[in-house]
Amino acid sequence: MTDPRSYPQTVAATDTVAADRSLLQRAQRVVVKIGSSSLTRPDGRLNIPALRKLVDVLAQVWERGTQVVLVTSGGISAGFMPLGLDARPTEVATAQAASAVGQSALMAHYTDAFAAYDITVGQILMTAGDTVSRDRHRNVVQVMERLLELGAVPIVNENDALATSELRFGDNDRLAALVAQIVHADALVLLTDVDGLYDAPPVTAGAKRIPLVTDLSALTDVKVTGRGSTFGTGGMITKLQSAEIATSSGIGVMLTTAANAHRALIDGEDVGTWFVPQAGRSSRRKAWLEHAAGLNGRIIIDRGAAEALRERGASLLAAGIRKVEGTFVAGDPIEVITEDREPVAHGIIAYDADELPEMLGRSSGELSQQRGVRKVRAIVHRDDMVIVGRNQHTAQ
Repeated sequence: MTDPRSYPQTVAATDTVAADRSLLQRAQRVVVKIGSSSLTRPDGRLNIPALRKLVDVLAQVWERGTQVVLVTSGGISAGFMPLGLDARPTEVATAQAASAVGQSALMAHYTDAFAAYDITVGQILMTAGDTVSRDRHRNVVQVMERLLELGAVPIVNENDALATSELRFGDNDRLAALVAQIVHADALVLLTDVDGLYDAPPVTAGAKRIPLVTDLSALTDVKVTGRGSTFGTGGMITKLQSAEIATSSGIGVMLTTAANAHRALIDGEDVGTWFVPQAGRSSRRKAWLEHAAGLNGRIIIDRGAAEALRERGASLLAAGIRKVEGTFVAGDPIEVITEDREPVAHGIIAYDADELPEMLGRSSGELSQQRGVRKVRAIVHRDDMVIVGRNQHTAQ
């Protein structure tokens, strides 16, 4: 593959870039995420003209027949100024109070702006528990699908008024990627205050925009930074992680500024960075297992078992297991790791934790004879498993 840093910084799209980006204009369902930095003024107050400008673009996308889901930040930012606070609160209870005030104001503005186009919106406030629990995850899928079927625009935010520090998405970039998986979106658009991914921090002299990324693993040498805004919570690292989650599920990702939303979504111009989706699409169940499931324990396996899972798509058998950690019951999601603590897979365990110690290291034949059955179940069947791995990006 061509090193993405070799692409020229240009406004005129090449044929390759244009062909790949055409998916965004052809998308039947798109998730758009906008960050706090794009919705707030320098003093921290909600930037209502910016909000309405975004809605103007999304309404055009909706009117051409594309279903739209909006993931929006800005609840806390919209709330701390009315409460008389000088800066975004860091103390949990105060941040929750600011969210309770700001989220209602944020939704009122969105409702009014979309109503100008006769578009109905529905608010969905999520916590990480809504994705780690299989039943709650299913409920989120059902309500979003029904809203879209009815022609409404779901507006999603993390429920900052109730979320705890122990169980959070961390930022709305990750939430947006998970929502894109939940609704089986064709494309995810991340609107931020940086006009794309650069081959070096944008403030660096000579830094060039990377218009097209076909393989995230090729970006291991690209140095990116964390949060770049006073009022934002994410940064380029979280956006690359979000892009990885989405593209691995067959969802293309556009990263650009809110000011470029019309040029990207409507005009199809060469702005921002387009991350090409990987072939195929994970089922909602496997996407849930890989990125959102709350893992209740760990299975430590030997090198041979790890190779069998990764290279041959095998089920996990007792013979390759060296140790069990945690408390879980059959049907729980668990993590599979090597003896070197390297992640291998997430899967649905077929046995309770207390059943496994006497089975470890034993062949299926031995276990069948011991239990008096013709065939024993796999510890984790390959149909209930997803192989995991993460690209690493250097922060500075």
